Amino acid sequence: MAKKINEVLFQTGVVPVIKLDNPERDAAPLARALCEGGIPLAEVTFRAARAERTIQIMKETCPEMTVGAGTVVYTSQVDISVEAGAEFLVSPGFDPELVDYCLSQRLSYYPGAMTATEYQMAARYRLDVLKFFPAESAGGVARIEEMADPFPMFQILPTGQIPMEKLGDYIRCRHVIACGVSYLSDPKLIEEGRWDEITDLARRSREIVTRARAERRLLT
Repeated sequence: MAKKINEVLFQTGVVPVIKLDNPERDAAPLARALCEGGIPLAEVTFRAARAERTIQIMKETCPEMTVGAGTVVYTSQVDISVEAGAEFLVSPGFDPELVDYCLSQRLSYYPGAMTATEYQMAARYRLDVLKFFPAESAGGVARIEEMADPFPMFQILPTGQIPMEKLGDYIRCRHVIACGVSYLSDPKLIEEGRWDEITDLARRSREIVTRARAERRLLT
């Protein structure tokens, strides 16, 4: 399962981080808007109540979507997420208890890491993809590249205040598998039901990823 999800992350390049306060109203049209824009992928964060309901509705609306749970900090949230249909799980930090729990169930799990100590702990677990959070304030692409010198075995999923204007910079980094972004679920766009604009943002994001991937190949 982990290999399959990793392939989806790389192929899509963008992971919308979703926080919905009204899943019954907004989860279905948001799922359709993202899929129409070429991003059948989402990380639904537990920073919002009833995140599991958002996961469930998005999967029911667009079965082709790969939907995961984010801001997972308790093992109980793992169980709730999987029951709702989550196919991967993401945490903001590194918790050995959560790592053990997810690996014991053969789940696709991406813990957060931004220090050498956390990277080294991840290496002990033979993990292959780490969330890098908060990406922008922690040093962005430069920090990711620095950390890759002693830890080249990891692919990185940076998340945290990454604007669309910087998406290409991250994707061109050979250590980045995909970027978690929040602008595709901007609260104002969702509240006003501007689904066409979200679809347009998704298409533009995919175009940026395609160009950046091509440029990355030329650089290697």
